Amino acid sequence: MGLLDGKRGVVLNIANDRSIAWHIANQAIKQGAQCAFGFLPLEKMERRVRKAMEEGGFGQAPLFPCDVSSDESIAAFAENVSKTYGTIDFVVHSLAFANKDYLQIGRFTETPRDVFKQALDISAYSLIALARTFAPMMPNGGSMICMSYLGAEKVIPGYNVMGVAKAALECATRYLAFELGEKNIRVNAISAGPIRTLSAMAVGGIDSVFEHVEKKSPLRRNIDAEEVGKTAVYLLSDLSSGQTGETLYVDSGFNVVGL
Repeated sequence: MGLLDGKRGVVLNIANDRSIAWHIANQAIKQGAQCAFGFLPLEKMERRVRKAMEEGGFGQAPLFPCDVSSDESIAAFAENVSKTYGTIDFVVHSLAFANKDYLQIGRFTETPRDVFKQALDISAYSLIALARTFAPMMPNGGSMICMSYLGAEKVIPGYNVMGVAKAALECATRYLAFELGEKNIRVNAISAGPIRTLSAMAVGGIDSVFEHVEKKSPLRRNIDAEEVGKTAVYLLSDLSSGQTGETLYVDSGFNVVGL
């Protein structure tokens, strides 16, 4: 018997079979969940996502386009999910974007206004938009989770505008948890250590970050995405029924280290 038997939800967005979203979906499905997936409405993205889903053994799962920077696209995605499942039990927000040209060491002051707005819109506001759209489809309560990083609260050279976006995401998590709690919908964030995903490799100096975590974290190693997926299962399941508004660290304990 799986921890997520009988539960249905949505996962946004898989990039490939190394992405955190893929590992969350993989672990959730292993625990009995049914998942519908979203993808950025580009032909190459649909092909990439379908390939990753097939490699995970869930290639027949529902897959619909969703551009989280568009309320209309989110509404269309939700309508497709509603036609497929009726109601859902969870939402996984595992997506972010910032112009990689501004994810470089020493260039934060050069962040243009439009780059800042886009990063905050896609990486943080999208959680609010998804919560507003999907909460009515969760009449029995449920769980929403999103992905953050230590750069939300500490300076990580090269993370720059994405750090600001993740800080907004974590704050939005708390406000959503407060508002949706009366509907028995829990909202939590996972702050994962660095993982070699497509998005992580766009950050300037990322290799030195991996080296530093391996040397200084209490567990003396970097994490892998499967560990994040397992934590996500906990937060999506009834095991975490009393937990909301929290940011859980999955980073080999690196966040507790000072010097």
